[in-house]
Amino acid sequence: MNFIKTEQQLMISDMVQKFAKEHLYPYIMEWDEQQIFPKSTLQQLGSLGLMGILVPEMYGGSGLQYADYVTALTEIGSVCGSVGLSVAAHNSLCTGHILQFGNDAQKKTYLPKLASGSWIGAWGLTEANTGSDAMRMQCTAVKEGAYWIINGTKNWITHGISAEVAVVLVRTGDLLDSHGITAFIIERDTPGFKGGKKENKLGMRCSETAELIFDNCKVHESQILGNVGEGFVQAMKILDGGRISIAALSLGIAKGAMDASLKYAKERQQFGKPISHFQAIAFKLADMATEFEAAQLLTFQAAALKDKGQKVTRESAFAKYYASEVAVKISTEAVQIFGGYGYTKDFPVEKFYRDSKLCTIGEGTSEIQKLVIARELLK
Repeated sequence: MNFIKTEQQLMISDMVQKFAKEHLYPYIMEWDEQQIFPKSTLQQLGSLGLMGILVPEMYGGSGLQYADYVTALTEIGSVCGSVGLSVAAHNSLCTGHILQFGNDAQKKTYLPKLASGSWIGAWGLTEANTGSDAMRMQCTAVKEGAYWIINGTKNWITHGISAEVAVVLVRTGDLLDSHGITAFIIERDTPGFKGGKKENKLGMRCSETAELIFDNCKVHESQILGNVGEGFVQAMKILDGGRISIAALSLGIAKGAMDASLKYAKERQQFGKPISHFQAIAFKLADMATEFEAAQLLTFQAAALKDKGQKVTRESAFAKYYASEVAVKISTEAVQIFGGYGYTKDFPVEKFYRDSKLCTIGEGTSEIQKLVIARELLK
């Protein structure tokens, strides 16, 4: 596999860096402090083709590959993890689910709006009491003629309040039946569907996380993705790709923290010389760089296999598990290198530190990734 960036990926990196300088850097701390969801900024990213990176051009997308997607997310995450999280959830979950399992009419209806950024997407699997244990979901749908009546709530949903459309997994069969769950496309203005409580989070604070609430929400059967009962199997395949995106986001956060640390270590002086000249700091930088490179290789390996249409359950778990843990470790060491300044909001590493932790939780905890990897090894 060739992991040298292509000319297209270099162009993507340059484009994101220029966009970030004007549209992200000046505002990220204000957004973070006030938990402002920058929806208009995501729409601007849509105009650059970054809200439909994997969507074919025939549906209004960029028609790029997963390696390009990883490149874009890494660059965004290196500036603001929150914006990166929103781009990841929109692309790989909501948009990705419709792209992979929608019929032609559904794709023509929703993908152009999502790819342009004019519509923001959400994806609902998790509930208050069913995080890793998704098959115990209590959100249900009952068939009435050509419609399904949905009742229940979803929690921890990115864009739960602001999304114009959501792909939602609900129980249509027996509890614990992997073929008793169905995926629905539900538009925001559907009666009985609304956003609920917005979470007050440690990090990723400008990426909106909220409840989805369904109260006798009436959805036509034409809004089902695939067939009744296929939702759980679909979701597991979507998460295989989604975990690559969280690995890419983790890379971005790690890269941002590492670059800031390297710059600071060269400039900060103690005992008459830059702190980078002290072995204690130099070895931290060496460990950061080594672990970042290893995480990057795992992530691009998973992306390359995904682009070839191969199964990536194990490889995406490798990438997501390792890259997310590396992001936490690198951002923690970054705060240490900055010392007291790293603990203040005057420097960027405290935000990388706070943002990084979600990467070990969202789209499957580190423990779940270990479980997935172990199961794959023992098959």
